[in-house]
Amino acid sequence: MLGEYRIEGRRASEIAASVERAVGAGELQPGEVLPPLRELAVYLEVNPNTVAAAYRTLRDRGVIETAGRRGSRVRPRPASTSREALRVEAPPGVRDTSDGNPDPALLPPLERALAEAAARSARRPVLYGAPAVDDDLAALARSAFAADGVPDGPVVVTSGSLDAIERVLAAHLRPGDTVAVEDPGWGSLLDLIPALGLRAAPVGLDDEGPLPEQLARALQDGARAVVVTDRAQNPTGAAVTRARATELRTLLAEHPGVLLIEDDHGHGIVDLPLHPLAGVTDHWVLVRSTAKAYGPDLRLAVLTGDTVSVDRVGGRQRLGPGWVSHLLQDTVAHLWRTSAIEPTVVAGEYDRRRGALIRALAERGVTARGRSGMNVWVPVPDETGAVARLLHAGWAVAPGARFRMHSPPAVRITVSPLSDDDIEPVADAVASATGVGAARRYE
Repeated sequence: MLGEYRIEGRRASEIAASVERAVGAGELQPGEVLPPLRELAVYLEVNPNTVAAAYRTLRDRGVIETAGRRGSRVRPRPASTSREALRVEAPPGVRDTSDGNPDPALLPPLERALAEAAARSARRPVLYGAPAVDDDLAALARSAFAADGVPDGPVVVTSGSLDAIERVLAAHLRPGDTVAVEDPGWGSLLDLIPALGLRAAPVGLDDEGPLPEQLARALQDGARAVVVTDRAQNPTGAAVTRARATELRTLLAEHPGVLLIEDDHGHGIVDLPLHPLAGVTDHWVLVRSTAKAYGPDLRLAVLTGDTVSVDRVGGRQRLGPGWVSHLLQDTVAHLWRTSAIEPTVVAGEYDRRRGALIRALAERGVTARGRSGMNVWVPVPDETGAVARLLHAGWAVAPGARFRMHSPPAVRITVSPLSDDDIEPVADAVASATGVGAARRYE
């Protein structure tokens, strides 16, 4: 049965744990078929309902998937295998352009904002029973949403974008449902979906956002939810244009029962206008994170959406952490109220570095993408080889496998740590690693 591995257990929890241990240890490989339910029940001398419960638990945890008559099999990338494991550790002397962090020099100082938040807390301590969302932060968030054309809706605060997306998906979907996601896309989201027992349907994209024909196919195939990155898409830098937004809104309007989630994590670091899709489906949310513009350690995002979705997220949050710290909320409100960063300046600096690298690569015959944000996406013929050769040349880049489902191989370069003097050397290294070679100059 399954080669050398023997599934064990008498109770559903024991059977499920046995399978999951084997997957984690590599004894059951991705794609490997599990025994039919009744066959395993006979082998283990248990009721078939016990095996059915074990398989259901494994599906809910994202370890296995069921394909009708073809049976149950280990997921191609089980939830226990995080895409973060595909990162490259930069040894001493190697420049790290793989981590996706913002440039600390472009983050605002927090001392005054934190001090004022602490002083406010001393004057009016937040105790049990207080509103979950600070009135000042909510008003600032609503004003910014309205200025960007986002439909009016209530506001809830979460511990970052991924926390918000997880809560929305869990509030609306059930294990086995399909979510249409960008490919390539945010690796943490691609890990989250199977961890919730959901299926990911890849949707290709270009510099203007998700491709309508691919999204239409996913919706026709039964996707219950769609996740779209409005600006600074990770890893490609795509930003939804007005024309593409019109196409996508028209398409989504034909599927009003689909849950729409928009991630505007590029707020504050992108000077391209927001073209929201929100409001054309019955249930929608738009999430705006502070991580890239104000610092990842703030761990705060604001979410707006239809009343039902926001109420479900807030209600479930009350049963868990209760609320996001008002010290953090007051700090972010102060940063927003005092215009602690100038988005056009921050965006302009990232644009300058990103544009310089893309032009330098083009001069060497290397095509790269990066319309907005802090990343450049470079298609390569041999991803593993390119990563290894770049590491040998002194540059750590992110393997595209962290972000891809079915899209072609590539590497992601974060421009945040790059200076003007770095552009030519890294472009030379990429050209050499991809087999193109540096362009020759003739006098």
